[in-house]
Parts: sequence; C-alpha cells; structure tokens
Amino acid sequence: MPTKCKLNIAILFGGRSAEHEVSLQSAKNVISALDKTKYNPIPIFIDKSGRWFLNDKSGDKIALLPQSNGEITNLAHPQKKQKINAVFPILHGPFGEDGTVQGLLKLTNVPFVGASVLGSAVGMDKDVMKRLLRDADIPIGKFLVFKKTDKINFEKNVKRLGLPLFIKPANLGSSVGISKVKNKNEFTKAIAYAFKYDTKILIEEFINGREIECSVLGNDKPIASIPGEIIPSAEFYSYDAKYIDDKGARLEVPAKLINATRVKIQKLAVKAFQTLCCEGMGRVDFFLKKNGQIFVNEINTIPGFTAISMYPRLWAESGLNYTKLTDKLIQLAIDRFIKENKLKTSR
Repeated sequence: MPTKCKLNIAILFGGRSAEHEVSLQSAKNVISALDKTKYNPIPIFIDKSGRWFLNDKSGDKIALLPQSNGEITNLAHPQKKQKINAVFPILHGPFGEDGTVQGLLKLTNVPFVGASVLGSAVGMDKDVMKRLLRDADIPIGKFLVFKKTDKINFEKNVKRLGLPLFIKPANLGSSVGISKVKNKNEFTKAIAYAFKYDTKILIEEFINGREIECSVLGNDKPIASIPGEIIPSAEFYSYDAKYIDDKGARLEVPAKLINATRVKIQKLAVKAFQTLCCEGMGRVDFFLKKNGQIFVNEINTIPGFTAISMYPRLWAESGLNYTKLTDKLIQLAIDRFIKENKLKTSR
C-alpha cells in the first residue's frame, strides 16, 4: 500500500490512573506490532496530571476537540494540523478504561478501538458488572459492596463470606489496591488500603480454584480464544506478579482443560462480553473449581498488551498473531464507526 494511503492511528497511553506504568509497556508493544505498511502510529502520551503530549512528555502539548473529526490541535503550534483516522486507547484503569476517554472520542467523531462509553463504564465498575452478570444467570462469587460512609463489620462479613476473603477497589484493575484477608487485623488494613484508590469497595468470597482467562474479539458476533491459565507462585496474581516479578506467576497457554470445560468457558466468555455491552476486545477472567464449577470473576475491556500479557498471547495461540490482532481491532473500530454514523440523530 502506498505511503499516502496509510491510516494515521493515534496510540493513547499513560494516563492518570495507578496503572500508568502498565500502559507505557502496553503501548510500546502495540506500536511495535502495527503493520507499518498500512498504519502510521502517532503516539499520544497522557501524563499523570492529565496533560496530553505528542510522542512523549518532551513533545508538543496537544488536544482533541469535540467535532474535530480526528484533527489534532497542537497547543504549541496552532498552525500545525494533523489528521488521525482512528484511536487505539491503551489506557488502563480510571480516566481511560472507564468510559471517560471513550466519551471524548465519540464527541471528537473519530473511530476508536474497544468498548464504547457504556461497556467501558460497566466493565470498570466491578459492583455494576457483577450485578449485571448475576441478572444474566452467569455464575459469579458472593460479594458485598461498601462506601466510605458505611460501617464495615469484620464479623458480619466473615459470617456471610467466610475466610479468607478479598477486598478491592470497585474501579481499578491490574490487582492494584487488592488484599487477601485472613484475620481482623488484616481486614482493617485492607479496608483502608482499598479506600485509597476508590470511594467504593468490594468484599468478595475466596473461591479456591484455578485462574483461567479467555480473550474475546468482535462487535456484533464476538468470538473467544483458546483459554489460558494463570498459576501464581504467591497468594494471588498480584500487580508485581503481573508486571514486575517475572517469577511471580506461570502462564500456561493453552490451559489444560477437557474439551467440554474449554467450550463452556468460551461460551461464558462471549456471553459475559455481550451482557456487559462490550465491543472490540475484552479478557474475561474465571475461577475453575475442582468439582468443575466455573465462576466469572471479571472482564477487562482494555487488557494488557505487554510482552507477557494474556490477551494477545491467547490470540497468538488461537492463530492470530500480534500484528493481525491489532489490524483486526482497528478494522472493528472503523466498522462500528461507519455503522453508527449511518444512524439518524434528528427527526
């Protein structure tokens, strides 16, 4: 394809959340994987205070404005114009994965990869997510939700959920702010720790099972990848195990599953994806008990794209390499954009 026909793809990365550093790793891999004969990557870095820069923090400050149709506004040099054809957000956590950036991109009138506003918001809020999954008869573990103004009693929670239990912020990912609790002292510390990251927290029962993950891809007719398994070497799959300690967990791809269990997990992954109004991509995480029971833990609407991340690795095992995967995600974004722009917006 001639250079002039290349699509300019803005890669949004960094961001204001506690998962900022994860985003930096993911973005490098996405940029590297893009087919350079078809796409011209335009890195857009968002620092921890929310400022947008072209390329990195040393670049010009830029903005995307409503109804700009993908034209970048260069705040340092207003005469400079650059058109983007689609956006690939690699922003994990709040202010990027929760529908905020997706709302801006819709106002900007530009295609973007991944779930739209509703799917992103629902996928980020574990409380709302779990209630929707439960109403769709998708098996989930028992959980309770609390806000800072609530009285949170250790004994009452143990009576309902047992020990050990997990305490986590409602709106965060990558295991940030999560604690596994075995006694009252740990409980009190874990509550305070989770509230550092969110105004709403979840307390969940501990499910003793294998940690299985399955990637989903598509818009109206999503498909599921081969499942993989996380085998943590510590208490649970922590932030360090995911991104810092290369011995923190072992990834088994594909997971060793009987065919019936594999098929059931794939069907549940697609059902969860659709129930939560997701599009483009998502990674659904499961617990598999020894007796064969399967529980959905959560969905991640902008999964990690680091060198060891499960989402691209599962698709590679399923026959879709990193370059083909990024290409498919961009095409899905453009297809949705075209479809939505055909809708009437007035009488």
